[in-house]
Order: sequence, then structure tokens, then C-alpha cells
Amino acid sequence: MITSIEHPPDTAVKSRRDIVMEALLLWLSSRLGIIVLAVVGATAMMDGDTVAPFLERWKHWDADLLITIAEHGYGGDPSGEPDKGLPAFFPGMPLMLRAVHLFVGNWILAGLLISFVAGAVAMVALARLAEFEGPPGTGWRAVLALLLWPMSVFLFAGYSESLFLAFAIPAWLAARQGRWALAAALAAGASCMRITGLFLALALIVEFFTKRHAVRQAGWLVLPFVPLVLYSAYHHARSGDWLAWNHAQEAGWGRHLVWPWESLITTWNSALGEGRFAWAFRLEIAGAVVGIGLVLVLLYLRRWSEFVYVGLQVGALVCSAYYLSIPRSALLWWPLFLLIAKASTPPSPWRRWIIVVYALVVGPLMALNTLVFTDGAWVG
Repeated sequence: MITSIEHPPDTAVKSRRDIVMEALLLWLSSRLGIIVLAVVGATAMMDGDTVAPFLERWKHWDADLLITIAEHGYGGDPSGEPDKGLPAFFPGMPLMLRAVHLFVGNWILAGLLISFVAGAVAMVALARLAEFEGPPGTGWRAVLALLLWPMSVFLFAGYSESLFLAFAIPAWLAARQGRWALAAALAAGASCMRITGLFLALALIVEFFTKRHAVRQAGWLVLPFVPLVLYSAYHHARSGDWLAWNHAQEAGWGRHLVWPWESLITTWNSALGEGRFAWAFRLEIAGAVVGIGLVLVLLYLRRWSEFVYVGLQVGALVCSAYYLSIPRSALLWWPLFLLIAKASTPPSPWRRWIIVVYALVVGPLMALNTLVFTDGAWVG
């Protein structure tokens, strides 16, 4: 007698070990894929020019500025003119760079290693968060959705996104589980990495009170604000400016608050031009559309805490002098990837195709932006 082999359905509850292994497999294979893409792509596009060494192709833009802070502090390289934008970068990533550099001896490699390890932690946490919220089978889909996002190259480079997510997503998972001491401590770590930690701290307050947890645990909600206060106090001691990190945005990149329609008009006019920067601004507009759409969906679903976390970020980004780093900021919007994962999870058979269609649409953009970044051009 021939018996058929039964495959476990996607809706089967998975063990924590399976969830972790799936997330790590996707993370490791995607990192290998980016290495292959960077190496082969550089050779294919060299057009007779000398290809820069592999590590040098990852020392661009913010990665270079973070290394400067780690090596010289916020005063910048003493041999050159101080960069007025350096205070915009929170100290968590530079401090981590300095620590890892003690062991590897190369600043660029230190940044890549930090992003590699932190990204693995973040992917495991995202998969566990997705499976916790359900339905079963959403874990690997959420991870895949994030890894295929057009700006996921910044999870490989020595930027602060991976390190932020390594604290923020576990903090959110802990909050969902009612473990507020742990959630607050992890959120405090996230606040050391980026100003986005402020939005996370505010969202945790909303999450706490909408779920009606014991009031005696509310004191923990103050903890994520402490790094923000200490960093502001540090710069006040240096320069007398409590908001140095905010003023550095304007000094370094010309960013200041305007009405949203003014920002849209400025970005739209820039997107009508030619060349790489025009394409970058077109992606910024697309990112703004995705962000606003996500905020409306979260509002409709009454996911109040996630609405606050994403909504405050989108509001700040679309009210900037022009759209800058919106698609890249979306890497931090894990509610987006949770929703994509849920939408593509059975029982309806056709829903399996959502993740496939998503991959076919955004995957090429991810590959393109990886090549553009390693070529030294601006992508976000």
C-alpha cells in the first residue's frame, strides 16, 4: 500500500525553535545574497573602472558619519572642518562601534558586524512577535517582508537601523506579553540609538493604558525617556543647546518643520528632474504614500499604540522641509510587515500569493538600491 505524505499546514502552531530557525535562515541567506549582489554587481557595473575594495563600498553617508563620531567624538575629525550635522546621530551606535573596533580593528567591518548580529536578533524577535499575534505561520512571512523592503540594504550596512530594531521589537514583544520592566529596559536601549525611541516610548504608554495593566507597573514607562534626557543634557553641557540633535538636522540637511503641502510641493518638483536624485525623491513620495496608508489602516483597525508609533513618525517626515529617508524609516515600521504577513497567511488559498506578489514587486527595488548604495550614490 502506498501512503501519502502529509505536510503540516501553514496554520499549524510552531515551536519557538522552529520560529527562531526560520527567521535565522532567512536572515543568513539574505545576507549572503547581498554579498553576492554587491560583489557581482560591482564587477558588472565597473565599465573599465577600478572596483573599490568590498569594505570600502559600505562606508557611505551615515555609515561614514557614525564612524567619525566613534573615532573622534561629536567634535568631528580635528583635521577638517567640523560637521554640524553630527549631533543628529544618537550615541548608541557610535559607542557600539568603538567597543567592537577594539576587537576587529577596522571601523567599517565593526559596523557590518554590529548590523549582522543585531539584525539576527531583530528578525527572531519579529518572527516571534508575528507568531504571538497570529495567525500561526506569520513569523517567516513578516521577516521576509522586511528583508525584501526596498531599503533593506541599510540593515546590512553600518547604520543604526538594525541595532534599533534589535532593542525595539523585543521591547514591543515584551510589552505585548505584559513584561513591562523588560519592555522599558529594552525601549531605553532603543532610545540610545535613534530619536525614533521617543515615538516608541510614547507608543508604549498608549499600549499600557489601552490594555489596562496594573497601575503599579506604570513607573517603568519613564525609563525609555531617560536616554533622551541624558543625551540632550550632554549637548547642553557642550554647547548650551538642549535640542542640539534637532538643530543639527537643519544645519546638516536643511530639515525644518513646514506645512505638509509645502513639503510635498518641494519634493514633487525635485522628483520631476532627471538623474539618481530625482529617482530617490520619487521613492520618497512612494514611501510617504505607504506611510499615510499604513497610518489610516492602523486607525481603522484601532491599533492605537501602533498608530501612535507610526503616525508620529510619518507626521514628522511629511512635515519636513522636503521628504527625506521616508522609505528607509519604514524599515522601523514593523506593524507594516506584520500586516503584510497576516494578509498573506491562510486559511484562504489565494492569500498565499500576496507575499509572492509583494516579493516580485519590491524585490527588484531592493536589489537595485543595494547596487546603488555600494556604488556610493544616495538612496535614502
